[in-house]
Amino acid sequence: MTVSSSPQRGRPGRSGPPTIAKIAKEAGVSAPTVSKVLNGRADVAAETRARVEALIRQHGYQRRGNARANPSPMLDLIFHELESAWAVEVIKGVTRVAHEEGLNVVLSESAGSTTPGQSWVDGVFARRPTGVILVLSDLSPAQRTQLTTRGIPFVVVDPAGDPGEDAPSIGSANWSGGVAATRHLIELGHRRIGVIAGPPTMMCSRARLDGYRAAMDTAGLRVDPALIRSGNFHVEGGYENGLALLRLPVPPTAIFAGSDLQALGLYEAARSMGVRIPHELSVVGYDDLPVAVWAGPPLTTIRQPLIEMAEAAARLVVSLSRGERPANLRIDLATSLVVRQSTAPVRD
Repeated sequence: MTVSSSPQRGRPGRSGPPTIAKIAKEAGVSAPTVSKVLNGRADVAAETRARVEALIRQHGYQRRGNARANPSPMLDLIFHELESAWAVEVIKGVTRVAHEEGLNVVLSESAGSTTPGQSWVDGVFARRPTGVILVLSDLSPAQRTQLTTRGIPFVVVDPAGDPGEDAPSIGSANWSGGVAATRHLIELGHRRIGVIAGPPTMMCSRARLDGYRAAMDTAGLRVDPALIRSGNFHVEGGYENGLALLRLPVPPTAIFAGSDLQALGLYEAARSMGVRIPHELSVVGYDDLPVAVWAGPPLTTIRQPLIEMAEAAARLVVSLSRGERPANLRIDLATSLVVRQSTAPVRD
């Protein structure tokens, strides 16, 4: 909780909180110029903008609550990439809430990078959205400061790294999902269980892999490093890593894929090698995308409530834009195992 008080007149050593006028005086520019920088206006020289930005960060200037004038009725939604059905589910959730609130949605992509570039930040300043939602992405410390000083709230969905205690974020129980997927395979009698994880740099991927390890350890099963592969959450990664696992001298009898898309790639790898699912290989995915039902055979998977996560993020950022302070800035929604026809008891 932030507590502020008015400066006491005449008290020595107190210059009061930073103001636009003070920053303008120190930067040697006019107050309207500082306002232009804060509002993302393009008609400010690059050198002047950099000098003002540095002073804003140095003094910790921050617009208070409703001090942001006339935010645009829109939400800025940025993904690290926009190439999968996973992103579509998140867009559905955000747009549902945006429609309820009378807001538009602007979509952006950071071309695979988990940290958006400065040009995107400048665009946000120019658009002056009601709030920003980042998906599988994060902001640099400088970018967080820039948004905060402008009074633009942001929420991170499934943050790539540790968002910190003060950064609003929405996630899911990834560790529990990894445990549930692996435990299901163990209960079916599988002992040699492979895993195709996501990128090791992403927190959700590491948590799912840790869940796999925990379930194996609890069951007293040795984790063979040869059975652990890192993918990219896409079909191609599932296919390539699936081939590598199935070509081992002693291949796994079951594989936990860190995403449904990787599971579909694994399906193709198994088909190309004449391995039947689930007769010779059990497969568990992660996400429960709509396509999981139509896979052949229908995919057993961990349901990650993507639409609900996106809705929660949109509601949280709207709440923050109104100056409300929620009880929890970090929300993790539950995951659940959905059993279909891609898993079966191990064959002797």
